[in-house]
Amino acid sequence: MTGVAGTPRAWNLPNALTVLRVLLVPVFAWLLLREGGEDTVSRVAAFVTFGVAALTDKADGEIARRRGLVTDFGKVADPIADKALIGTALVGLSVLDMLPWWVTGLVLFRELGITALRFAVIKYGVIAAGPGGKAKTLFQVIAIGLYLLPLTGFAQRVAVVVMTAAVLLTVMTGLDYVAKAIRLRAEGRRAARIGEAPPADDAGREDAGREDAGPDEVAGLGGSGPVTAGSGNAASASAGSDDVRSGEGTDDPRPREGSE
Repeated sequence: MTGVAGTPRAWNLPNALTVLRVLLVPVFAWLLLREGGEDTVSRVAAFVTFGVAALTDKADGEIARRRGLVTDFGKVADPIADKALIGTALVGLSVLDMLPWWVTGLVLFRELGITALRFAVIKYGVIAAGPGGKAKTLFQVIAIGLYLLPLTGFAQRVAVVVMTAAVLLTVMTGLDYVAKAIRLRAEGRRAARIGEAPPADDAGREDAGREDAGPDEVAGLGGSGPVTAGSGNAASASAGSDDVRSGEGTDDPRPREGSE
């Protein structure tokens, strides 16, 4: 579905999946908090709803990339939907006293902070994607899913271990992105002083709103965007997804993989 001059229409399948994910968030929250989290059927239903929403995140990116359906709406709405889903799950679990509030606060601070940081340095380029982003997102989703289920005994201990790994990956990848942003800003300002374009890296780019995008998930904000910090090859900023549209799990205006 394309509009004027071959531009994808805002209302297409990837964007419909993104909207579905947003609509599932309040349903998921109601199921999780119903009966104070004591209703087993509701907890299992919350787990299923969360899983479906997480799958739409992967699907919308794949479809958008393969069919060339990247839109400005998708670039903005997709990361909002991701943050809303993960944030609602973490806050809900903390409200039910199933997850310490410091964990929820730390993860949300990192996710929102890194997103803001990407926008702050976007004029200098986009931050090259690393494997940590996708690993972080994967561990977050698995950990939250395990916590949603009414587990006991050994299974509950496994959930704690996975959540611990997710938190560690969240912190480590956050620090890594801060270091990359500082370096990118320094290189961009130095290049501006001497009248050169910032260094580019075709090998692995990440869009401005999401860090779990793979090498083929190009990070443009439309048109010819900024280039990535890295090797020195010329980089195209056309749309491509952690997710382009893709850990960090994953933490857009993202060209969609058409997935974070």
